[in-house]
Amino acid sequence: MYAIKRELKLNKVETSLLRGNAGFKRWVYNFGLDLVQASWEFVDIQASDAKRIDAIKKVFTQVTMQKPENVWMKKYPSTVYQSAFIDLKRAFARWREGLSGFPCKKSKKKGDSFTVYKTAGVYPAKGQPPIPFTNRVVISPGKQIKLPGLKEFRLKERIDFYCSSQTFTVSRTANKWFVSFVLDAEKVPPIIHPIETIGVDLGVKALATCSDGSKYDMPVATTRAKTKLGKLQWRNRNKTLGSKKLKISASKNACKYYDNLARQHARIANIRQDTTQKMTTDLSRKAYAIRIEDLNVSGMIANQKLASAVSNNCFYEIRRQLIYKQAHYGTKVELVDKWYPSSKKCSRCSHIQPMKLSERVFQCQNPQCGHIQDRDENAAVNLEFAPDDKVRLA
Repeated sequence: MYAIKRELKLNKVETSLLRGNAGFKRWVYNFGLDLVQASWEFVDIQASDAKRIDAIKKVFTQVTMQKPENVWMKKYPSTVYQSAFIDLKRAFARWREGLSGFPCKKSKKKGDSFTVYKTAGVYPAKGQPPIPFTNRVVISPGKQIKLPGLKEFRLKERIDFYCSSQTFTVSRTANKWFVSFVLDAEKVPPIIHPIETIGVDLGVKALATCSDGSKYDMPVATTRAKTKLGKLQWRNRNKTLGSKKLKISASKNACKYYDNLARQHARIANIRQDTTQKMTTDLSRKAYAIRIEDLNVSGMIANQKLASAVSNNCFYEIRRQLIYKQAHYGTKVELVDKWYPSSKKCSRCSHIQPMKLSERVFQCQNPQCGHIQDRDENAAVNLEFAPDDKVRLA
């Protein structure tokens, strides 16, 4: 599968329309979440979460939507509330499997998103699949896209080829709106990689150090953006975005500040995402087997002296990107045991010695060796040649 994400070019009317759809989806999701929790009080009813949500959906369509005060719901596509119940089912399933926490209510402060999809199609006979592309939206090359149930929107970046998709997700980050959809296409992975195996040491000083001598650093723009964010928060530390309990509406200056704050957070996230994507793509193109250390990221973040550097260098995000890009570039990601002494071991004579985090140069204390090398480069070489019993597939 191949995904495409494009930024929408909107006017005020279109922005209001998308905000309304996102608010409708948020209202339905919270409505279903409240009723699911309320249904657990009836101990005589034995039903799964999915069946409870299906029953709540019937109540919503047959009772809630028919009330006079809820007439506003009918001006939005039905797929918006249908996708909200689908997301609620998925959230409860992940919670039951232990993959995530208990579903929490959606809030406007955490961003807006909703999903629409095309439901109608031309079927030649009952029980047969639809005629190709009749149940999908065909997207022509250019800077326009038609969302099912809504209208045609403009794009800031053109799509260069004909494609089609059934489901579209619209999301907001800061003051920018994006549309994303999936294509039934696959990337053809390269057959040959210049390097067979490479060790990658994720560090604090450098983003990543490789056993072939290459290094990747987080750009200076991240530090500047974080400094600007800190100043912005300090100067406006007493601003509040109103209070619903006290029925105090937000001031215009407070709204402007929180918009600027969201844009600054989005800028930092974009810089990190751009850097890590380019780095993992470059590694996946040049090496077949990529060996990284199975780091305990949650434990490292618990250390207040390392938390900022670890979070800024996106250790787990780099690992996630390398793993999902295996299918795109025909690579193999291998995890080296977290207790393997890659930083304490000499890459030349295999002598193991204690190393403080403040020591940035590895100096082998073996009298017969005396090898001197950068700490991260030494660790990357040790990861490349780690024994097989210390390595497992990601």
